Amino acid sequence: MENSQNYHDEQNNINTLKMREVAATLPPFCKQFFRGIQEYTSSRTRLAYAYDIRVFFEFIHTNNSACRNVSIVDFPLSVLDQITREDIEEYLEYITYYVKDGKEYSNNDRGKKRKLAALKSFYNYFFCEELIKTNPAALVPLPKEHEKEIVRLDIDEVAILLDQVEDGEGLTKSQLKYHHKTKLRDVALLTLLLGTGIRVSECVGLDMSDVDFRNNGIKIRRKGGYETVVYFGKEVEDALQDYLEKRVHTIPLEGHENALFLSMQNRRISVRAVENLVKKYAATVTKLKKITPHKLRSTYGTALYQETGDIYLVADVLGHKDVNTTRKHYAAQEDQRRRMAAKAVQLREK
Repeated sequence: MENSQNYHDEQNNINTLKMREVAATLPPFCKQFFRGIQEYTSSRTRLAYAYDIRVFFEFIHTNNSACRNVSIVDFPLSVLDQITREDIEEYLEYITYYVKDGKEYSNNDRGKKRKLAALKSFYNYFFCEELIKTNPAALVPLPKEHEKEIVRLDIDEVAILLDQVEDGEGLTKSQLKYHHKTKLRDVALLTLLLGTGIRVSECVGLDMSDVDFRNNGIKIRRKGGYETVVYFGKEVEDALQDYLEKRVHTIPLEGHENALFLSMQNRRISVRAVENLVKKYAATVTKLKKITPHKLRSTYGTALYQETGDIYLVADVLGHKDVNTTRKHYAAQEDQRRRMAAKAVQLREK
């Protein structure tokens, strides 16, 4: 029997079940927060918040004398008013490196920023609802992330990468055993990522019915849960057509009948599998750059911006809700274009 649920619905169900497990380890008032943010957050974001808030409560339970003798699940809402700015600053220091159940954990500035953002949202909700009197999280500034240069493939590296996927040159003997079986799929998948800039999660979530060759578009579900159509060119069209000729003769496992990209086990390919295949092929092209599916997205965004100079178009196609996110990523190129402007206008003939 064919599964009527799409990939995104299935992921939401998985996240919902995980969320219930985590919520059972948190104070009861947390459920009110998660219900309160449900309309404007994804199930994945809420689950990430739940994990982060749990780490915070575990720290408070161990290090705050007022909370030490009360089980976390018995914390009253009033506990939030007992926590100070200093507690939160010490928590940020703690998560730089800590050990839990014999396992080591560490957070860089980006990780700390995400965990503090979850805590700020948490406190802000109860403060705005006038259920607590203080908001110490608002007093703690977010850590500044150090700007990193965008890693991407140069245009010649893109061509070499796709050639490598087609001919398998540079692969090990064991990798070559499977190459003839996966070649068309891998070419289609990488050409699609490089030719549209879609996220790997959007790519693995594609169903057969999402591809429209009449208009050369694919229907994808974006990060925020909304659907949109992204258009592709001739190279992507050819690669998809070649793959689909083989795909229609493949019998998928039950529940995976609709999936566009299948694994060797004939089930919907996973995000991890795509990450591994990108890593495998990229290693044969460049030894210096660590290439991931997200770097292929940066490669596309860079090429599109260089061709059009339209930051708003790049933001729209990449699915960035805020154009400042895009501008931050491509700031170096914007500066380069502004420098060109200085030479473009001549006031007097020499």
